[in-house]
Amino acid sequence: MKSEQRQPVDCEFMPNDYFAKLDPATIFDQEQPLELDLGSGDGSFIIGMAAHHPDRNFLGVERLLGRVKRVCRKAKQENLENCKVLRLESKYVIEWLFPENSIDRVHLLCPDPWPKARHHKNRLIQQGFLEALYKALKPGGEFCFKTDHPEYFEWAEDELNTFHKFERLEWPEDAFFYPKTDFQIQWEAEGKVIERARFRKPV
Repeated sequence: MKSEQRQPVDCEFMPNDYFAKLDPATIFDQEQPLELDLGSGDGSFIIGMAAHHPDRNFLGVERLLGRVKRVCRKAKQENLENCKVLRLESKYVIEWLFPENSIDRVHLLCPDPWPKARHHKNRLIQQGFLEALYKALKPGGEFCFKTDHPEYFEWAEDELNTFHKFERLEWPEDAFFYPKTDFQIQWEAEGKVIERARFRKPV
């Protein structure tokens, strides 16, 4: 898979080689802390974060081309030079693209919970993903997770406890600026509770 198959839209990032480790310095013109948003949806979260934190770079990871184009269009309209989107599977990005100690924070917000037992193998939070995430994060780097699905939240906590390399951090509602995703807004409007957990790679 080569980037010449399709020309990127404005604010879209395409690696020169999808099978080689990615140098984060090649993504943005300005070198500053890097945060990944896995599954960017309509872009409400990553656009809000990039606008609020011009001193950080934000890379959205999204599989669906229509969503990629939508987020890129919003980033272009807001003149956000610190926001780009990569069209790829989140699991592949974390496990294969990024070198060790290269990411400052990873956000996984309202992912597909794959509720049926036979589909649990498709859930992103599993031991292999957590090991790759741990390697890719810088010392002191964080992993932020939100879901509206109580059983998936329990699953994630069990997986993280089994992995046991991350430190659990407190995450009160008003701890810091953190815009809501389109899914969170929808689920809260339906009366659902959003569970959240925040973890850190020890320094």
